[in-house]
Amino acid sequence: MLSSDFTALFGQAPEIISEAPGRVNLIGEHVDYCDGFVMPFAISDRTYAAINRRSDRKIRIASAQRPGEIIETSLDQISPDKAGDWERYILGVIWAFGDRITTGLDILVDGRVALGAGLSSSAALECSIAIALNQLFAADLSLPDLARLAQRSENDYVGMPCGIMDQSVSLMAQAGSALLLDCRDLSTEQIPFDLASSGLELLIIDTRAHHALVDGGYAERRASCESAAAKLGIKALRDCSVSQLESSRGKLTELEYMRAEHVVNDIARVHQCVAHLKRSDFKSVGEILTQSHASLRDLFEISCPELDLAVATALANKSLGGRMIGGGFGGSAIALFKVADIDQAKVAISAAFNSAGFTEPRFFTSLPSSGAGLISH
Repeated sequence: MLSSDFTALFGQAPEIISEAPGRVNLIGEHVDYCDGFVMPFAISDRTYAAINRRSDRKIRIASAQRPGEIIETSLDQISPDKAGDWERYILGVIWAFGDRITTGLDILVDGRVALGAGLSSSAALECSIAIALNQLFAADLSLPDLARLAQRSENDYVGMPCGIMDQSVSLMAQAGSALLLDCRDLSTEQIPFDLASSGLELLIIDTRAHHALVDGGYAERRASCESAAAKLGIKALRDCSVSQLESSRGKLTELEYMRAEHVVNDIARVHQCVAHLKRSDFKSVGEILTQSHASLRDLFEISCPELDLAVATALANKSLGGRMIGGGFGGSAIALFKVADIDQAKVAISAAFNSAGFTEPRFFTSLPSSGAGLISH
């Protein structure tokens, strides 16, 4: 379908079609830019990209979600200073490749990752483009290199100071596993995440309270964490233990301490969660998820009424545990359930949202899926 749409739009078949998934972060939220450990997994929803090299330096970009619209520029006009919209995520990746990109491009994308739901639709878009360009121009970059490149494009071109987690899992995930990622050196370990054999499922609750992370809330929290690390004399909060943080409380403002307390404890929760998963102790995993939500709500202050209601209602309806995911200020929550309890929980959560006057949430589930790849080339 994407190939025929590309041909209809640009007059010839694409040279390459690529795909990259969105993600759910099981545990370790807002710790990736603190050099911490995180444990996301890729979801089955993906973004697809069809691309051709051109004989000139023109760039044409279209989206299946915006029929009839073609954005045109050229390699020589790509600049972080240029205004734009969604296409900046694509142009940023091209820009980050630098002089490796030697010709213009025709690009058609089809984004199937829900926007604004905290499932990292932006990283899926970036990584679908990055893995295709890496192949098309024989750049020979490793997956960690591509993750850093995609992160740089979002940081320096789009202006969103995200960490490295989303791009890493979109590129490096494996089906059936969560990805334990060290955000300092991008080393990884695949952690078996087999819910089905235990009769469990992870429910994703899209609150449909859509966030916009470029608005400054994310940047403020990252700045607080970096300021705290500087005052503590360490490279990043990853280098601080819980006891060290407590003993150094006087060096930080109250707000910096709150932010740092969440980060240090959530990194510890990641390691606890790994140990529990290796024992298939999902009851303890659920408890950790709930602890993380309370920390994100009370210490990091990035939850919202919709997310809090989703988690509280899930817990009141037999969930083993749950938490908000993503950058915050809206988006999705996750909740761990026995499969037999999910349908009733969905009814209860929808009813709670209706009573509160909120938009009805969307529900979906996903088994851990594979990372980015090439469909044809």
